[in-house]
Amino acid sequence: MASSHQVVEPLPGYKEVKPFVYAGFFPVSNEDYQDLKDAVEKLSLSDSALQFAPENSPVLGFGVRIGFLGLLHMDIIRERLEREFGLDLIVTNPSTDYVVELTTGETLDIKSASDLPDVSKVKEIREPWVKGEIIVPKEYVGAVLQLIVNKRGLHKNLSYIEGRSLVSFEAPMANLLTDFYDQLKSVTSGYGTFNYELDDYRAEDLVRVDFYVAGEVVDALSVMAHRTEAFAIGNETVKKLKEVIPRQSFQVALQAAIGGKFIARENISAYRKDVTGYLYGGDVSRKKKLLAKQAKGKKRMKRFGKVDIPSEAFTVMLKRG
Repeated sequence: MASSHQVVEPLPGYKEVKPFVYAGFFPVSNEDYQDLKDAVEKLSLSDSALQFAPENSPVLGFGVRIGFLGLLHMDIIRERLEREFGLDLIVTNPSTDYVVELTTGETLDIKSASDLPDVSKVKEIREPWVKGEIIVPKEYVGAVLQLIVNKRGLHKNLSYIEGRSLVSFEAPMANLLTDFYDQLKSVTSGYGTFNYELDDYRAEDLVRVDFYVAGEVVDALSVMAHRTEAFAIGNETVKKLKEVIPRQSFQVALQAAIGGKFIARENISAYRKDVTGYLYGGDVSRKKKLLAKQAKGKKRMKRFGKVDIPSEAFTVMLKRG
């Protein structure tokens, strides 16, 4: 007869969900910060995957840094915050988290490029990699493989299933966060499907790329990038910033830098006002004095002036290459 006190194995419990896509959410008006914080707290009650922490930016003010399961999750939360709670938001470029090992042996988990310690204290930086699968018609395999290579990915296997191809690969998560899905749909005429799962963290030659507007670093624009891609990202980003930041009454320099070394630059030319327009004839030296006075005023504005940066400048990385 079986014992009535048999040991029953319990079912495994819930695993803690770990987000690996992060973005800063800031209200357009700092007066709405408390409303944003309350709204995110309410959403987190019904979404266990939603994790957030307060964040402060010298440019954007007070906000929250939110962790998501992916870009779709981020888009859904953004839509809910704007529609259900009536918030007007500025969302920074999405990034992933990085594991930083210091020379002291301490390990840090950073979720923003601006949190990276001084490079002299960093021993190595590890970034998350994913295992991915793409299913496409056979005629698009070549284009898909080239796309994977462009994203610093590694092709692992290729198999065929009923006239379709299954491409298995590994790639750094950060390189899939911006426009990978859009590019995949483009090169496969909309037929490509893509899924992935987090694999592990790998040590890579990563650097922080900072962006300066009128000589001041904008921490909300800083990104982590592989050293081989940093120059292209910096050059492309300053060109896009030039398109979205309006002209000022003084010249504005847009620069990208790694550490103390500038790697790219664009200038937004100043509006020119002709201060001599009302002068007719007379001594030419008077015109020269007025132009010299104007030039001196522009230098002063360049040194002390503030540049208004529009919200779309903080998402220029979402559409790269």
